[in-house]
Order: sequence, then structure tokens, then C-alpha cells
Amino acid sequence: MAPWGKRLAGLRGVLLDISGVLYDSGAGGGTAIAGSVEAVARLKRSRLKVRFCTNESQKSRAELVGQLRRLGFDISEEEVTAPAPAACQILKERGLRPYLLIHDGVRSEFDQIDTSSPNCVVIADAGESFSYQNVNNAFQVLMELENPVLISLGKGRYYKETSGLMLDVGPYMKALEYACGIKAEVVGKPSPEFFKSALQAIGVEAHQAVMIGDDIVGDVGGAQRCGMRALQVRTGKFRPQCVCYPVYPCVQML
Repeated sequence: MAPWGKRLAGLRGVLLDISGVLYDSGAGGGTAIAGSVEAVARLKRSRLKVRFCTNESQKSRAELVGQLRRLGFDISEEEVTAPAPAACQILKERGLRPYLLIHDGVRSEFDQIDTSSPNCVVIADAGESFSYQNVNNAFQVLMELENPVLISLGKGRYYKETSGLMLDVGPYMKALEYACGIKAEVVGKPSPEFFKSALQAIGVEAHQAVMIGDDIVGDVGGAQRCGMRALQVRTGKFRPQCVCYPVYPCVQML
């Protein structure tokens, strides 16, 4: 394997995942991962451009940033690429009115979106709102449409909180795909468009950037498919059995 200096030659930008890389969410605002506050500070003092790239869909960007700042991170809303604002832009551009199967904590991001007479479904990490009734309501909306549109804020399988591993939006997205015979449009990692929007925000080309995350598929695989380099941390959802994941054999570990 090539030395670190050679593997990171020409690097101009860093995309940082948040959950599982900077902190583990949970009761009381979560807990910063050891060394992460200092690591972000060092990156910001360097010549590198930094962007935070998250699939967080239980909190608005304002709430997420406020929580991270209380943990000691130097971060602002303008530095965060998140799926909810990106989804809102898509809804407005395409004249879509969603049934929102989302967490109450992120609902404020959709305040300016018309949700009357839904002609699509937006699904996110809804947590306790993933009741049978709510999921069935989303199913019924989709089945009544001639051209059903399901927009998913990410498609992660699970993530880590301080209390343990938690199911993410992906399993519920797959359930609706299967029941309705459709394919969801993913807004968030590993969508190439999502990574590209983060890179554009810092004015860096894909080959000049590295993605640092804890998800071998969403962070590492998605970044590599966009032409970026990728590093997987051994925190958050990382599991040793994922080191040799067959699709991404050249992952560098931190």
C-alpha cells in the first residue's frame, strides 16, 4: 500500500461525515468522539477546505449545528450539506407535494413546502414515527398515484447512538419499494448529486477531495464512485467484519 503522503497527494478538500465520526447522538445531546473536536480544529487551521456532509434527518441543520457547537465543535449551518434542504429544492423545482414520513425534529425544514393533496412521499429517519399507520399511509399515497415518486433522505441501514445501534431509514425505504414495486430517489449519501453539491460548495474537484466516514457503503463507496478518495474511521457504526467488504477493496482505515 502506498505511503500516506502519496495517497493524499494533491488534496485540497475534506468532506466530513458527522454522526459516528464527530459524535454519537443520543440522550442529552450525544457525546463527542474522542479527539474529534481537536481534529476538526486542526483541519480548519490547515490549507484544506472543509465541508460537513451528513445524512442526518432527525434534526434540522440549525438544531444539529447548535448541538455540535455545545460539544465544542467549530461549525456553522453554512458549512453543512444535509438532505432535507436538498429535498426541499427538488420538491419546489418539480412541483411535488409530499406526504412526509419524517421525524418531528426535521419537520421545520419543510415549513415552506405545500403538503396538501400529496403527489409523492418523502421518507426520512422517522424514529418512533415509523408506526404501522404512518408507513401504511405513505404506502396508500404511493399506490394511488399513476407515477408514484418516493424520495428518501439517505438509505442507511443503521447508525450508532450512545445507547447502541439504531435502524436507519433504509429498511423502511426498502419496504415501500417492495410493497409498491417502485425505486426510491435517494437524496443524500451515497447519491452522486449529493456529493457533487458538497464539493461545489467548497470549489473542489472530486479527485482533489477525500471523504471521511464510518459507513462503508454510504460514505466510502459513494465517494469512490464520484472519483474521490475515502477514509473509513473505526468509530460509529464501524464493524470489523466490514473491513473486507467486497465492493470496496481499497478502503483506507483510520
